[in-house]
Amino acid sequence: MREILNIQAGQCGNQIGSRFWEVISGEHGIQPDGSYQGTNDLQLDKISVFFNETSFKRYIPRTVIVDLEPGTIDAIRSSAFGDLFRPDNFIFGQNGASNNWAKGHYTEGAEIVDQVLDVVRREAENCDCIQGFQLTHSLGGGTGSGMGTLLLSKIRDEYPDRIINAYSIVPSPKVQDTVVGPYNVLLSIQQLVNLTDSTFCIDNQALYEICLRTLELPSPTYTDLNHLVSLTMSGVTTCLRFPGQLNADLRKLAVNMVPFPRLHFFLTGFAPLISRASKIYNGLTVSELTQQMFDARNVMAACDPRNGRYLTVAAIFRGQMSMKEVEDEMLNVQNKNSPYFVDWIPNNVKTAVCDIPPKGLSISGTFLGNSTVIHEVFKRVSAQFTLMFKRKAFLHWFTGEGMEENEFTDAHADLLDLIAEYQQYETVNGPRDASGEDVEVVEEEVKD
Repeated sequence: MREILNIQAGQCGNQIGSRFWEVISGEHGIQPDGSYQGTNDLQLDKISVFFNETSFKRYIPRTVIVDLEPGTIDAIRSSAFGDLFRPDNFIFGQNGASNNWAKGHYTEGAEIVDQVLDVVRREAENCDCIQGFQLTHSLGGGTGSGMGTLLLSKIRDEYPDRIINAYSIVPSPKVQDTVVGPYNVLLSIQQLVNLTDSTFCIDNQALYEICLRTLELPSPTYTDLNHLVSLTMSGVTTCLRFPGQLNADLRKLAVNMVPFPRLHFFLTGFAPLISRASKIYNGLTVSELTQQMFDARNVMAACDPRNGRYLTVAAIFRGQMSMKEVEDEMLNVQNKNSPYFVDWIPNNVKTAVCDIPPKGLSISGTFLGNSTVIHEVFKRVSAQFTLMFKRKAFLHWFTGEGMEENEFTDAHADLLDLIAEYQQYETVNGPRDASGEDVEVVEEEVKD
């Protein structure tokens, strides 16, 4: 069985992670005490992808729960699903990372990173054939960004051939939780470019807008936002957890989605998202589902896909539906919106279908898009960073932990390279233009 090990770091990562476990436990019929009370044999068919089975017929999530302060971990322990997790897999420090990337990466985080790696090794050794790792974290704080990326680099060293996915919460333009957020995000992105195979960029502001406008919730809470993220995570991992007509594992997804190794930052979406009031008036069809998945208002990051072009797209459908209908709809979307897809990657929409719908829905769809518009998010980070860095504001908190100023300038140069790379592939004919011109020039020289 191809197992996946989940790691959740920091307050945000742990809240999303624990919500994810609640959602997939529900889908697999796992109760809060770890016992199975499901209705369908398929629920247990591939359960060992995310759960370990004990000799007492209990199913324990394969997850490592990490934080540099005990608060969030105590909250998980006392929650309804607290007894589900293995007590040895909770690892926490006492001092916190104080929203400081350097503390998470170099000082406080480095002190407990070996403890975390021991648990990761133990879990990996218990697997028959580990497929990869997934990390949930935020980029704006200290633990998720600093210690999260430190863990990724250690895991990449030890398991160089395994797939690493990160679900990264990017600070939004309107709601910046921390003043030094731009520093933390910049330093994290530099690490994510080199260490992960796929990074799913999610944004609190976009989630808030979806809750407010689409779901019509008067005052959305973090629980509502986390639920949206967990739906997306559940959708992305569907094909790994259930047998389906088309099966996609993590590597298949990465191979089909990432045309160039550095460009692996994805936009995500989920459908159907409808308010409770209008639920009874909606008879869901594959066509409506597809329409909502590609809708700009459905994207969980603060950027508009209509301003860029899709390099690749993956659509994961769940529920009883005909493959032909799905394929026709996908073809239809590509033909109607051809200017928004690059023309130098033919057939750049990948679909997967799983028969088992999520709890409470008859059909659903999860959307993943590798779009050049993600550079808008990076440009915003770059602009905010430049404003502070040119005055050296707050820099002493980072240099005090042993960092040097040139680490910031290097990270910024890397980010500008990434933005330039995305912009290069957004042009009409893609990267071939430049090489085409070179050839023509050479030919002229030869003639002379």
